[in-house]
Amino acid sequence: MLLRKGKQEDVSPIAEIWHLGWGDGHLGFVPQELVDVRTEESFRARASERVHEATVAVADGAIAGFVIVVDDEVEQVYVSAWHRGTGVADALLKEAERRVRANGHRKGWLAVVAGNARARAFYGRSGWHDEGPFEYAATAEDGPITVPCHRYTKFV
Repeated sequence: MLLRKGKQEDVSPIAEIWHLGWGDGHLGFVPQELVDVRTEESFRARASERVHEATVAVADGAIAGFVIVVDDEVEQVYVSAWHRGTGVADALLKEAERRVRANGHRKGWLAVVAGNARARAFYGRSGWHDEGPFEYAATAEDGPITVPCHRYTKFV
């Protein structure tokens, strides 16, 4: 597996992984208002806008997942369904922690939808601490949408 900066040609696989992974972890746990705006097209647009902020994992010649870090926030961590359980998520999360440090922070944070038990268990196993529930303001064209999440932190 190789980690590298995202490139323009990665937009389609990132959008697909993001869209499908978001559905796996969010459907049934977020307001319908957010589900309505998180269309396949919206993920393609977001991937196109943010591809150069991403670090992608390449396994067997394919994009296996990606991570986006903004300042001290691990904002996005997604792994394709075909690469879950292969170590891709661990490698991406370690890279995210490295980037938080490189951004000058000693402590990183991330938001996990309250009902996403699989992700919450993964972050717990990876040494992230659940600081409890909070309201995350998800971005949408018509303004933020409040999403019930848990805030996880880790000294990096």
